[in-house]
Amino acid sequence: QVRLEESGGGLVQAGGSLRLSCAASGSSNSPMAWYRQAPGKQREWVATIYGSGGTNYADSVKGRFTISRDNAKNTMYLQMNSLKPEDTAVYYCNLKYGVLNIINYWGQGTQVTVSS
Repeated sequence: QVRLEESGGGLVQAGGSLRLSCAASGSSNSPMAWYRQAPGKQREWVATIYGSGGTNYADSVKGRFTISRDNAKNTMYLQMNSLKPEDTAVYYCNLKYGVLNIINYWGQGTQVTVSS
C-alpha cells in the first residue's frame, strides 16, 4: 500500500515562488507526477518524473516549474516560480505503481492560491 502526503501549499502573490513536497511511503522508483484542479475545472496533468530522473511538463508550466525527486527520501518536489493567478488550484501528488496493471495512488491535495 502506497501513501502520499503533500505539503508546501499556500498563498503567494503573482510572480512569487512556492515549493511543494510529496512524501511517499512504501514506494520505490515508480513514476510520480503532479496534477492540479482549479475550481470548476477538470483535474489536469502538470509534470511527471520517472525513476531514472527523466521529466515531462505541461506547456502551461514549462520553464516556470521544476519537478524533482529524492529517491533516498521517497520524496518528490515541485518548485514553482513566476507564479500566475491561473496557477491557483489544488495540487495533487500521483504515483503510478506497476507495469502491466498500473495502479494510481493519490495524495489528499494541497491548496495553492496566487493573488494578482
